[in-house]
Amino acid sequence: MTTTLIETEAAPKAGAAADPTVVVERSPQDAAERTTPVRGRLRRVASAAGSVLWKSTAVLAFLALWELGPTYLASPSTRVFLPPLHEVLLAWGKLFEAGTIQGHIAASLTRSVAGFGAALVAGVSLGLLIAWYGRLNSVLNPLLELFRNTAALALLPVFTLLLGIGEESKISIVAYAAFFPVLLNTIAGVKTVDPLLIRAARSLGLNSFRLFQKVILPSAVPTIFTGIRMAGTASILVLIAAEMVGAKAGLGYLIVNAQSSFLIPDMYAGILTVSLLGLGVNFLLVALERHFSRWRTAVGAAA
Repeated sequence: MTTTLIETEAAPKAGAAADPTVVVERSPQDAAERTTPVRGRLRRVASAAGSVLWKSTAVLAFLALWELGPTYLASPSTRVFLPPLHEVLLAWGKLFEAGTIQGHIAASLTRSVAGFGAALVAGVSLGLLIAWYGRLNSVLNPLLELFRNTAALALLPVFTLLLGIGEESKISIVAYAAFFPVLLNTIAGVKTVDPLLIRAARSLGLNSFRLFQKVILPSAVPTIFTGIRMAGTASILVLIAAEMVGAKAGLGYLIVNAQSSFLIPDMYAGILTVSLLGLGVNFLLVALERHFSRWRTAVGAAA
């Protein structure tokens, strides 16, 4: 036996004294089809939530170990130097309420962005020139290899002696640390461009500027952004070390000052802030890379 659903709908007609009713018959199959998109959306939401939960398993396990380990696994003496997570979060909250953590973040970000920006402009510009002109590469390559293998922190005393303990030395050491990842990856990105693309572009009459704009830069963007992400991480890490040596503000100063004052939860709050700041910078650079590499996604989708 077939079951039907009876629905009455008001269908007014022009000039009619009363609204007649129209009987519409709908089968169970029609009702099921209407609920299918809703179920599909629910499945997609559940799948996305499960994926996020699975990817966060290691982080959640680490946080749980940080919270429970010092209390139940470590000795009382160790717990003094390794407080549980909730004490660190409480200390971070107090620093936030007092406005202290915001001031240190602003100081570190200002120095890091200034040095990173200078390294980005210089590294990409010089990298394009070195990769495009072979003679320039042969002249500068030995000098670049010498400085590339010199650790930035090893030169921190030199920058401090020459520029003092003010902002100039910190910005300069950040720029030095971030310069070489950008430079070397820019050179590698340009050199790995398919020669057939360059020949095809030249055969179409593109001048050097249009060739860089339409072929070289788009093809080298993924490799260049790999260097930019490495430089972003290096700029933060080197800056924190520089702020620990001589500074009156910044996350590095907060960490070393809390350690010397035996404010251990404040010290871990500063370390946690550095980690979150580095994670945020990495997410921002990944988003920028996707924005400037949209043509690769479009080509992949079309294929």
